[in-house]
Amino acid sequence: MIIDTHTHIYLEQFSNDIDEVIDRCLQQNIKKMYLPNIDSGHIKDVKKLSDQYPGVCIPMMGLHPCSVKENYKEELEIIKTELFAGQYAAVGEIGIDLYWDKTTKEIQEESFREQISWAKELNLPIVIHSRDSLDLTISIVEELQDGLSGGIFHCFNGTLEEAHRIQNIPNFYMGIGGVITFKNAGVDKVVAQLPMDRMVLETDAPYLTPVPFRGKRNESSYVIHVAEKLAELKDTTVDEVSRITTENAKKVFPF
Repeated sequence: MIIDTHTHIYLEQFSNDIDEVIDRCLQQNIKKMYLPNIDSGHIKDVKKLSDQYPGVCIPMMGLHPCSVKENYKEELEIIKTELFAGQYAAVGEIGIDLYWDKTTKEIQEESFREQISWAKELNLPIVIHSRDSLDLTISIVEELQDGLSGGIFHCFNGTLEEAHRIQNIPNFYMGIGGVITFKNAGVDKVVAQLPMDRMVLETDAPYLTPVPFRGKRNESSYVIHVAEKLAELKDTTVDEVSRITTENAKKVFPF
């Protein structure tokens, strides 16, 4: 079995063919797909797909850093109410994004810390977005790790040193996606030097489509291409990559 630990297949890009998208996954033994929320406007879509495919599409609940705007306190209150009332496998995706908007850094960090506190209260893992902020998000998790059940640094694209810091935080993993197939990204060189015991597979569909489909819409069935590239980098088989990363994902998520 393969698990896609991070996919947004509830978005409108899949509204016309979601059944076929999921069927392609099941045909390739991709049996679980974890759905990170974005903001209050996406809660309904996350829940709808999870209800439609119970046990296959697994919901998370969180406020994405790019959605942390002037109304962030209102957004956080809506997200918190939903998280505490529902059954969610993680608090996510949460974190800090300094690529699109550095002016909201302070409220992004405040929101990140607040949502980490919810995860501790509910004994749930966190799934972290860290674009242009990996060092900062690692530092915050290092600071607040006591009481955290674990989590994933989604779309890992850091240095060897940053990878080692993540490995030193109990039950935290690196999400490995399509970027490792990109020719000049450099992530493949770092990943090749790391053991797979702290890696999980992801797509971030519809974004970050792996080679050979780069430039097209990403979907969860393409996680097989991430597994193939990781097998190549580690000089092992796709079956072994699938086994190890699936075991790792099961250690993170409660269901």
